[in-house]
Amino acid sequence: MKFIDEANISVKAGNGGSGIVSFRREKYIPMGGPDGGDGGDGGSVYVIGTTDLNTLSDFRHTRRFAAKNGGRGQSKNCTGAKGDDITIELPLGTVITVAETGEQIADIGDNTEEPILIARGGFHGLGNTRYKSSTNRAPRQHSNGSEGEQFDLKLEMKVLADVGLLGMPNAGKSTFIRSVSAARPKVADYPFTTLHPNLGVVSVAKHRSFVIADIPGLIEGAADGVGLGIQFLKHLQRTKLLLHIIDVMPLESDESAVESAQKILNELKKYDESLFQKPRWLVLNKLDMVDPEQQTEVCNKIIQGLDWLGPVHQISALNRQGVDDLCNDIMIFIEAEAEAAKAHESV
Repeated sequence: MKFIDEANISVKAGNGGSGIVSFRREKYIPMGGPDGGDGGDGGSVYVIGTTDLNTLSDFRHTRRFAAKNGGRGQSKNCTGAKGDDITIELPLGTVITVAETGEQIADIGDNTEEPILIARGGFHGLGNTRYKSSTNRAPRQHSNGSEGEQFDLKLEMKVLADVGLLGMPNAGKSTFIRSVSAARPKVADYPFTTLHPNLGVVSVAKHRSFVIADIPGLIEGAADGVGLGIQFLKHLQRTKLLLHIIDVMPLESDESAVESAQKILNELKKYDESLFQKPRWLVLNKLDMVDPEQQTEVCNKIIQGLDWLGPVHQISALNRQGVDDLCNDIMIFIEAEAEAAKAHESV
């Protein structure tokens, strides 16, 4: 299924019901007085996160959501029925903004407990009983209910992955995610085979797993809108770790591996400084293309060319050389980050 990360919907809360003008009419009770009831409140629109959805594809077909209007007041001081609320289930990690202004009104995050109000129902109108006073014994006034809130909203889902993959087109990112998970992105011997994000769950051991996200490859000028990858960089903003995958032998390119890697880093920094500062590991891929006796020399040349001082892993995603060690180290890193977060919260 194609990954749908953005959708536009329209929500409309219910209008409040109108109050009515009514007078009590019973045998042997002259001048029974006003008994017009209030209207009912309009239904509201709520959103809540669910683990049952992982894309926004459903919202391509259903785009309008409306809560029920409040009921009209009744005689004998009976209040109109309250309009039914509706609750829209969204994938975790969905950010909701007003389409016209760009104002963020909700961030689902990992909230699966408490519904979030996004459109409040209208207030009920008043029946004529409310206007009775010592000087107005037979009021004929009533009020209509107010209109419910209505918004055109933009839904934007940021993938809740632990690890994100960066790299030039054809660097081997899709091959890597295929080798470590059950995800099956398209793989071919030409660039730009990944046209939308892919998610994979990597199981290291029982009850020890993490989610990895592969996005379309970046090219020079991506921060200015060139290519596909820039559309999906937002998915990496919530990851704990970035893996910069480098093709150690870029045969289809006139650029060296160092030049290609430097372009990725430049585009990342131009797009978002905080994303550039996120923990990032160097993963030197396609070692199967290099003579075993030259592998160390080729990798050291790339590391030195980038002045890289961080963690480095040398792998071949195709034949899984070094892949298991990389996944184990990632798991240890993620678990350490989780423990640090818990310790920080307890302070």
